[in-house]
Amino acid sequence: MTAILPPLIEQMLSPDFYPHKVTQEIELIQTHISFVLLTGKYAYKVKKPMNFGFLDFSTLEKRQFFCQEELRLNRRLAPDLYLQILPITEVDRKFGFDVSPNIISNSEPVEYAIQMLQFPQSNLLINLFEQNKLTIDQVIDIGKQLANFHQHAATSEHISSFGTKDAVRAVAEDNYQHTVKYIGLAQTQAQFDRTREYTEKFFAENAELFVDRIAQGKVKECHGDLHLKNICVYEDKIQIFDCIEFNEPFRNSDAIYDAAFLLMDLQYRGRRDLANAFLNNYLEQTGDYNAVPLLPLYCSMRAYIRAKVTSFLLDDPGIPQPVKDRAKTEAAAYYKMAWEYTKPSQGKLILMSGLSGSGKSTVARELAQRIDAIHLRSDAIRKHLAGIDLMQRGGDAIYTPEMTAKTYSRLWEIGVLLASKGFNVILDAKYDRTALRTEAIDQATTHHIPIQIIYCHTELDLIKQRLSDRTAANNDIADATTDLLASQQQAFEGFSESDRSILTSIDTAIPLDLDALATSLAK
Repeated sequence: MTAILPPLIEQMLSPDFYPHKVTQEIELIQTHISFVLLTGKYAYKVKKPMNFGFLDFSTLEKRQFFCQEELRLNRRLAPDLYLQILPITEVDRKFGFDVSPNIISNSEPVEYAIQMLQFPQSNLLINLFEQNKLTIDQVIDIGKQLANFHQHAATSEHISSFGTKDAVRAVAEDNYQHTVKYIGLAQTQAQFDRTREYTEKFFAENAELFVDRIAQGKVKECHGDLHLKNICVYEDKIQIFDCIEFNEPFRNSDAIYDAAFLLMDLQYRGRRDLANAFLNNYLEQTGDYNAVPLLPLYCSMRAYIRAKVTSFLLDDPGIPQPVKDRAKTEAAAYYKMAWEYTKPSQGKLILMSGLSGSGKSTVARELAQRIDAIHLRSDAIRKHLAGIDLMQRGGDAIYTPEMTAKTYSRLWEIGVLLASKGFNVILDAKYDRTALRTEAIDQATTHHIPIQIIYCHTELDLIKQRLSDRTAANNDIADATTDLLASQQQAFEGFSESDRSILTSIDTAIPLDLDALATSLAK
């Protein structure tokens, strides 16, 4: 049985409704909160007069307000897509935009529509993903865009109130309260108990972490719904759209909680390599490595929310059984994932070593995607400490012995912090001095963290060519040039006996089996 559409939407299905030419059949997409009409060049969104508690579009005034909010919020990340809000009037039961040639009226608006540029549905990242066309470069681009967005997003005392320990804990507890009835149906009692115990313990033991995040201005007016279905490619550019406009608690959060949604989404879909590339580029841009200890909690919460929402389908008597069966399977996978994020793990430190251009960063980046490692580049850490843009070439002032000492100190400080929390961490720097390597090894030993050294080397002519190519391309944060090689060679101190006991040497001119290397490091 076909659902009856409101008269306005029925009329919007006619090409004659629009002030521009419509040369294709109009397609209607419905969600539980809106109608979206695809006309070819433009898409029009009309909000449904619904009130779900967490969302209230019940009056015309509220729908107008939330149209304005949707435009304001989404223009931050997708200014090319969101065009304007158009009032809709009615004369003699005929609707039209105020700009429509079909109606000349001074009537008060009876509805509002958001006009957007339309893009092919095939360009949604979820569709690209399902066709195995989503690339590492695209998720890197998302990481960079999101980092820039979060760094400039608004914050205030009111916005920060959503990031307190009590506010976040209330979200987690609400999830548990609403999913007790699915124990034995979509999750086990053990999973429920252990996931809940983890969050309770996390809040009890990390109260100061939430205070620090607020003090650092990390709780922002974020996107709130960042996953592959809300990202597209438009005119060869990544566009992040459909930010949550209707609910402040869903939108205002710690920036890392916003990023955790896409991280979880990619991991859930089995692409931990894409997830790792996204996360490492996001962190490199923001320098917000102190946020990483929050990821197990926030990824677990994101997965649990997806499980909860999917579980709600099991209660709907109007949904066919085959759909419910699929929902049950999907919810069970999300519940399991939420629990797995809470399981303890053993972190490891990996020191990259070698001359500039020896292939350290390339090996580190590829390795990080295989072992879910946080990749810390000394080039990025140095520039964050200096307060300059990562793509800005650093002058002599950021390459003094004092600045180099600060850079290496910060590297092992972050490395030890994250590895002690169970993360694999790759410290990507020259590590050309015995003292630097010894300090890192001593720190790892003191904190009972396994450590390995990977030494990258190859013939000098190839290193020179790589550095020349990188300098010409001007697309990397590293500043090293070929004229530094002689001094780097002279300064490089040989490996000690203790170094050699944990050393893997790699000639980067030879094809490398990174999967085998990753497996050996996991032992």
